[in-house]
Amino acid sequence: MQRRITRLAVALVTVTATIGLTTTVVTPATATSTEEPIPVLTGPELSASWDAPLSTRGRYVVDADGDRFKLKSANWDGAQGHWNGSGDKNDPANHNSGISYDIPMGLDRVPMATLMSDFHGLGLNSIRLSFSNEMLGMTAPVPDVAVTANPQLRGMTPLQVFDEVVEALTADGFAVILNNHTTTSRWCCGADDGNSKPYSSQTIEKWIGDWVMLTERYADNPRVVGMDLRNEVRRDILDDPNWGMGDKNDLYKSYQQAGIAIQRADPDVLVIMEGINFQGIPTDVTFHDRPHLKPVRNLSNTLLYPDKIVYAAHIYGFTGPQHTGATGLGETTDLRYRDMTAAQLKASVTEAALFVNTTGQHYTAPVWFSEFGTTGAGQTNEKEKAWWVNFTDILVENDSDFAAWPLVAHATDDGSFVDTFSLLAYKADGTRLSIADDWRYPQWKKLVTSDGKTGPVAPEVRWNMLGSGSHSPDTNASALMDDRPDWDPGRWKGSCPDTQRLVGVARSTNRALCTDNLQPALTTTRTVVSNEAYVQNDWASGYDKLQCPAGQMAVGYSLTIGTVNKWSTSKLLCAQPETALPSNQGRNVWFDQGDNRPAGGGSTASDWAPGSYKGQCRDGEYIAGVAFTWRWNHGGTPDALLCKPLG
Repeated sequence: MQRRITRLAVALVTVTATIGLTTTVVTPATATSTEEPIPVLTGPELSASWDAPLSTRGRYVVDADGDRFKLKSANWDGAQGHWNGSGDKNDPANHNSGISYDIPMGLDRVPMATLMSDFHGLGLNSIRLSFSNEMLGMTAPVPDVAVTANPQLRGMTPLQVFDEVVEALTADGFAVILNNHTTTSRWCCGADDGNSKPYSSQTIEKWIGDWVMLTERYADNPRVVGMDLRNEVRRDILDDPNWGMGDKNDLYKSYQQAGIAIQRADPDVLVIMEGINFQGIPTDVTFHDRPHLKPVRNLSNTLLYPDKIVYAAHIYGFTGPQHTGATGLGETTDLRYRDMTAAQLKASVTEAALFVNTTGQHYTAPVWFSEFGTTGAGQTNEKEKAWWVNFTDILVENDSDFAAWPLVAHATDDGSFVDTFSLLAYKADGTRLSIADDWRYPQWKKLVTSDGKTGPVAPEVRWNMLGSGSHSPDTNASALMDDRPDWDPGRWKGSCPDTQRLVGVARSTNRALCTDNLQPALTTTRTVVSNEAYVQNDWASGYDKLQCPAGQMAVGYSLTIGTVNKWSTSKLLCAQPETALPSNQGRNVWFDQGDNRPAGGGSTASDWAPGSYKGQCRDGEYIAGVAFTWRWNHGGTPDALLCKPLG
């Protein structure tokens, strides 16, 4: 969460991408909007407009009927905490924008039914609902003052209140996506707030365990449609996050492990993965960057159910591709997004995130801009106003899924938004303030009512990666094999999702490619091949060969992970299709001295094994065998594929 700039949390040498900031109270200007209201769906109407669960087809989120479900969302925060981390927690002055009592904002000011009605009035169909890991374990009931307008919630713990909020939202037709915003119930985001990474202030096992608990807790509510794994992962005082190095700071690895665990608990929910928010030390003489989703271009996640992955990014005008958003200490000379022309902004957002929408690649997925926003009433920064128009126009043009930050805030008795970015705010007496009464509303209405893809979305061919270049973790994306004993202990293993087959393999690394293109249905029979027992003819003379039994196709493989002969071929995992494959001797694809990928083949516009030689069968083929040699400078790594036609 990056917004409302007034102070830096730490000295320059410990600055991180997203600085802990407080909110400036701005008195709203007189409402100037002459816009007609947004067409409103009632709770029953919204409920009837879509069917759970949600999944993905190419770049689109779809409902259970295969119809487009565009995420028109906002962030209902509060359950992650608003305390700034110092001073008396009971003093509102020590909270970012009003005391949240570790429950969603506004329950002290207006009844739940009013909140639901006002959310409908904004044109929303989904809510990003934030929480902290600390909140999940709180056992003391919230104080009565926290639920003044909702006395039915008295005596409940924060998690029990959270349950009631989830039930109210889903009963009124909203799709709910849970967001692990922070570890501690402390306002995000500073270098030393204990919230910069999934393991911050806790173990990674605790983080994953909390996700499994929540997934199981709401498994009977199909309108809890997604799990947003972590908010704004960034540098802390000492450590940068990375994407694929296999260590504790590897966000790809954390997402892979948590995603598999969540899908084992409930295969129906979406798994939302936000990219790296910031790396490096932000000075003009040190490395610093805001990667967003750029690492996904060369390393994307593959889960048990690959049609459930959504990627996410946050864009605020006062930040930039390399700018922290800080003013004064920690500020660099890098461009902020609001300093860019409309064309520059579009190019930057495309490079950072929108490229993931490109069809036919290993990373193809929906992109949810799960935070964006700016000051409404009282805004005087003309660049910020231009950014709001330019960025929302990008969302409209690209037909993007979105979630504004934040949804609900307190208002002062004199009629000011305490959090000026908010869409709604309520005075102590329940009087409502709304985005409908400030300058942002025309673009907001344009965004939520814009034309875009609707109705049925045709299924798309999927291409998914195995491996990261690191031996940790395995990429076991097979639900079937996930329930079976380790089929090659002590080796790195990659197995395709049960709806896919192996179609490409790289040399001297553990990268591989899976697809469901023309994929026949598979039985549950799996054969682990460790020798040449099934080789029918010498299709790679002088080379060792692993070949599937006749009529079976490769769906996974394993490699050694030691320092000697690292990434040498170990075993091949084969599957039996439900229908017989044609009898064919196949063809060799050699890649021991270069790339050998089919022209125009799937995911060939995106390098799924950068810097490595690789071989890939044609789109209508499958891997039947792998050849390798122990000759000098080969070391047993894969050198050739035996590709056979599906029909």
